[in-house]
Amino acid sequence: MRTQLRDFCGYRAGDKGDTSDVALFAYDDAGYELILREVTAERVKEHFGSLVRGEVVRYEAANVRALNFVLRGALGGGGPRSLRSDNLGKSLGGALVRMEIDVLDRSVTPARRPRPDVSWADTIIAARVG
Repeated sequence: MRTQLRDFCGYRAGDKGDTSDVALFAYDDAGYELILREVTAERVKEHFGSLVRGEVVRYEAANVRALNFVLRGALGGGGPRSLRSDNLGKSLGGALVRMEIDVLDRSVTPARRPRPDVSWADTIIAARVG
């Protein structure tokens, strides 16, 4: 089965200068074992292609079921030097969780967290619009 990382983990991301930092947090132990095996620094660099011009380094944090990736040369020079319309590292986190991986073990199932119920906001929006 081929699926996206977002089915197995969430993320946090940020940037400093021309370096982006993206951490993946697996929802459960099975998901952590899966991303540990499938999401290498090389695959992340390949996923981003020419957007990341420098090296990609992976750090493991098993105690919180996380992988942290440092992407150097990832922001077009960083801050005011970049000609990209969205040069912030946070956008790279959203892009990384869309990377597809192979799930060979059928016992590992997507553990995507349910979305919160925000239907209560419909009445507020309707009152302001209507």
